[in-house]
Amino acid sequence: MKTIRQFIAAETKTISVLILLSTFSILLLLFRIKLTQSHYFLFLVWNLFLAGIPYAITSYLKTLKHINTLSLLIIGSVWLVFLPNAPYIITDLFHLRYSSAYLVWLDTLIIVVFAITGLIFFYKSVLTMESIIKTYVEKRVVAFMLPVLFILVGFGVYLGRFLRFNSWEIINKPWTIITTILEIITHPRTHSAAWFFTICFGLFLGVFYYVVKTTTIENKKRL
Repeated sequence: MKTIRQFIAAETKTISVLILLSTFSILLLLFRIKLTQSHYFLFLVWNLFLAGIPYAITSYLKTLKHINTLSLLIIGSVWLVFLPNAPYIITDLFHLRYSSAYLVWLDTLIIVVFAITGLIFFYKSVLTMESIIKTYVEKRVVAFMLPVLFILVGFGVYLGRFLRFNSWEIINKPWTIITTILEIITHPRTHSAAWFFTICFGLFLGVFYYVVKTTTIENKKRL
């Protein structure tokens, strides 16, 4: 409990920001529901909950003084499965095509706020996981792992958005997911759209991760 309290004290600003953004997102959504009597965008709340799971996992890992390699691999695998849920909310902008012309601005604002919150969950989680992994492997190995991670996350978002796979289906539909992934990997020309989306989305995540990490380091140096 003492370690958890110390973590909360150290992460007070981040937790406060995430609570503020999450609350603001939900309040905007409730306003839309009241205004339109439609619950269509209620799925955003569930998506935001899923986005917070990777952050919760790495936050828990950060409270541990020591964790053996096997446990880290197992927990890290679970973390990786849920990680695409955090930036996935960006693709919910696709739902704007169903918005009414007079409300498209409000719907855009709602989804963008949810997406920004999801991205903060994502980047804070990856930053924490990077610092944890650096205690087990060399920095240059981590530098190689990060681009691979962003590509994997981009691919995970593709599987969720376009092929409609959910994170928990890796348990009840593992063979379906495996065969689908192998099909995309072994027939890249046939699935060029999947590769194009994966690479572009992975680059997007990588570039903004570099920006977030650089600004975070600079802010710490100023303090």
